[in-house]
Order: sequence, then C-alpha cells, then structure tokens
Amino acid sequence: MELRRQTVTRYIAPLREGGSLPALAEADDGFKYVVKFRGAGHGPKALIAELIGGEVARTLGLKVPELVFLDIPEEFGITEPDAEVQDLLKASRGLNIGLHFLSAALTLDPYANPVDELTASQIVWLDAYLTNVDRTIRNTNMLQWYREPWLIDHGASLYFQHSGTAPEKAALTPFPYIKDHLMLRRASKLDEVNADFSRKLTPEKLDEIVDLIPDEWLQSPGDDRTPDEQSQVYRTFLKTRLANSQIFTDYAKQARASL
Repeated sequence: MELRRQTVTRYIAPLREGGSLPALAEADDGFKYVVKFRGAGHGPKALIAELIGGEVARTLGLKVPELVFLDIPEEFGITEPDAEVQDLLKASRGLNIGLHFLSAALTLDPYANPVDELTASQIVWLDAYLTNVDRTIRNTNMLQWYREPWLIDHGASLYFQHSGTAPEKAALTPFPYIKDHLMLRRASKLDEVNADFSRKLTPEKLDEIVDLIPDEWLQSPGDDRTPDEQSQVYRTFLKTRLANSQIFTDYAKQARASL
C-alpha cells in the first residue's frame, strides 16, 4: 500500500469544527484537501488514527475520500494574518495528512437520507472495531456525495491512545460508546458483517496499513521507544481486536436491542 505525497501550496480557509482545527488547502497537484495538522489537538496521534481508520474503512469497501500525505514547507504561512492559524502552521511544518475535498458534498442527515441496514451495520462494526467515539447524531462525520454516504474524520478513533489503557486490554473492551452511534438503530445485520469483515481484514492487510505510518509520527518527546516498537502497539491492538471481534459485535447488538 502507498499514499501519494504532495506539498501544500495555498491555505484557503479554516474549518473550525472540533478540536483538530482542520483547514481547506490546495496542494501542488492542483487539488484541494481537508488538511489535518500535526500541530493541533492530539498531534500526530490524531493523524495516525485518521490514517488507520480511513484505510481500514477503504479495505472493507466503505467509501472514504483519498488520503494523501501533505508536506508543509518551512516558509509556508508566514504571511497568514491570523495569528492562531500562523502558529498552527508553524507547529505543523513537515508531514501532515489530507483528505481529498469532495466538492458540493453535504453533511449526511440520517433522517433525510437514511442508509440501508447492511451499510449501517458495516459502519457501526467499523466504528466499534476502531473505537471511534465521534459518529453521533451531534457530529455525523459522514457526507452525502452523489447520493452515496462517504466517511470522513477518523481522528477520534483508537481511543486507547488517549486513555492510558494498555493496547492488549483496550483491544478486548466492548466499547460502550457504540450506544450513541447514529447508525445503531438500523444496524440489524451485525453478525453478517462481522463474519464478512473478519475475513476481509486479514492480519497481513493490517500490517500493510500500519506500515504506512511515517516514522516521524511515531516519535514522541520523552518516549524512548523506537518507531518499530511504537508501530507494534498499533499492530497488537488491531490484530487482537479483530481476533476478538465477537466481543464488540455482541455488545453493539445488545445496545441496539435496548434502544
């Protein structure tokens, strides 16, 4: 697996949603991207979650905008008049991540644009697997584009990164936040999806996805672990959770039954 790598050439506008302070920007390939900055919020950990979450979803056949590595050069943003934005750009010099901008896409309204039960079950399974706390009615993180649902913003996935829980233990949790998922009510095919996705998402494919993480995102101040040791944390979590997917599948079914 490989992601394209481009350089940001123009900062267009901030997208002041959530804590990650993303922005719309243009790169040297002429395309626009929603950029997630390493200098914002939870730093590189949010970018790692975005990368893993997006590529896991794509592997499973769900629609996700193309993910691209985006370089912010040293001189970029020095004429930006907004001091907050300039500070963010300075803190984010180097490698960031962007999602291809879906022009004219609208926020998906699950009531006006309901998805079918199989797709709903697939999205619920994905978010329970990734421990994504941020796909609720308050913040859908889904777009409607050409009458199809597209998944965006997986930066709140891999909750164990911020909870202090060991990855081996976190991988075995049922993920109680799934009770707030906006698609849970329509997710009637979770057993079918669990069987299908457990076959598609092989340990080898997970290794390929984790191998995409840049070493510079895996190096934290005060942490003596090598990038290889850091990446092993993600491999352990993802593979252990996949091998025990019945735990979070059964919990999601119970949460749905209680609605």
